[in-house]
Amino acid sequence: MIGKLNHVAIAVPDLEKAAKTYRETLGAKVSEPHAIPTHGVTVVFVELPNTKVELLHPLGANSPIAKFLEKNPDGGMHHMCFEVEDIIAARDQLKATGARVLGDGEPKIGAHGKPVLFLHPKDFVGTLTEIEQV
Repeated sequence: MIGKLNHVAIAVPDLEKAAKTYRETLGAKVSEPHAIPTHGVTVVFVELPNTKVELLHPLGANSPIAKFLEKNPDGGMHHMCFEVEDIIAARDQLKATGARVLGDGEPKIGAHGKPVLFLHPKDFVGTLTEIEQV
């Protein structure tokens, strides 16, 4: 069902500093910041040959990333995202096996402009997991 790893997301308290670290220290190609109000985040993508790292920063006090950073003030890994061909079929298959889909269970448009769903971390060895239709 799952395809390749699309990205690993890291919540960061200082987006500019984090982007600079990847760009200047590691020599990575780093995108410009992109605000996504529907998800309450500003994102920067670090582009790697085989995947991406998504740097997440809260967009407003009600952002889920703001809550994450309250518990993890230095930042840290927030989620992993895997690609799927058909997000509805994947959702239905996951639910049939007992996996919990977060929210209302309907896909939302993610940072790449494609449908995404998040899966409960307790069902995936403590890791918040995102699936994205490609």
